[in-house]
Amino acid sequence: MQGLQRLFRTGPMWRALLGIFCLVGALAAHAQGYPSKPIRLVIGFGPGGLGDIVARALALKMTESMGQSVLVENMPGAGGITAASTVARAVPDGHTLLLVSGQNAFSPSLFKSLPYDPVNSFSMISTLGTFHYLVVVDKDSPLKTLRDVVALAQRDPAHFNVGTINIGSAQNLSAQLLFSMAKLDVPIVPFKSTGDVITALRGQSIQVGVETTTGVIGQVKGGALRAIAASSPKRLAILPDIPTVAESGLPGLATYEADSWNGIVAPAGTPHEVVMRLNREIAKAIGAPDLRQRLQALGIEPGFSTPEEMKQVFIRDGLKWGAVIRQANIDKQ
Repeated sequence: MQGLQRLFRTGPMWRALLGIFCLVGALAAHAQGYPSKPIRLVIGFGPGGLGDIVARALALKMTESMGQSVLVENMPGAGGITAASTVARAVPDGHTLLLVSGQNAFSPSLFKSLPYDPVNSFSMISTLGTFHYLVVVDKDSPLKTLRDVVALAQRDPAHFNVGTINIGSAQNLSAQLLFSMAKLDVPIVPFKSTGDVITALRGQSIQVGVETTTGVIGQVKGGALRAIAASSPKRLAILPDIPTVAESGLPGLATYEADSWNGIVAPAGTPHEVVMRLNREIAKAIGAPDLRQRLQALGIEPGFSTPEEMKQVFIRDGLKWGAVIRQANIDKQ
């Protein structure tokens, strides 16, 4: 027995336990003095897009209140995998964060393998806000309502095309779900960018587009495009005259709803005290009237959450959109 005790005190098991105790102690010390250096907020795409705008607005607010700079780092590539895997491998001390969206939640259904687990490789912190989609047509289109869209698709499917950005994007899946629930088998044409979708609509090579409110609100308010339905459960405050898809009264669409969101996560194992400090800072930032107004002007409904609530959103969206991906027979990359 004494020999076993000596082995435990001096052998590999003891060294492993000592390493664990040292790591826990170090993380606890970090939590007490957090943040002790600038915070990296990594986003998986280039500058100028919706997520980038949201991240930079949030970073500015958090910098003002935390006493350390929050620096946005654009890391585009591989559908966001590069950014997510970088943060998943980072030291879990709260100084490296990742901006995520609904796309992260259903990424396992789009890729054959991922170098991380979208849920378990991260410590959830908080959502930031929700955004929805608009069904839009060219300003000169004869289509005025969603009923007109469905009637045309039924009458002349060979000359009816829907445009979205890339296959497997949230916009693309929202369109897939919409026309599936309406019992319509129509071509959904993928484009590289929102600008390409708008150009195709204006040139009438597609009849309908499905895009984020943020992506087309300028063209809608400027009169180049006409919004005929919103994917939200209730009318959007920014476009109160536009009915929801569910309000169309069409068979099968009474329960249609599609949205996406942005949120913040840290590497798994980040101390609870640090997670909750970040959660409070995000709640403070999102609650600031000027930031709320800026997000609302972009078509985003500001809203923070608890870490557990955010985890449930991840799981819900993974299941919902995973089923849409399988039904649409979208091949994994």
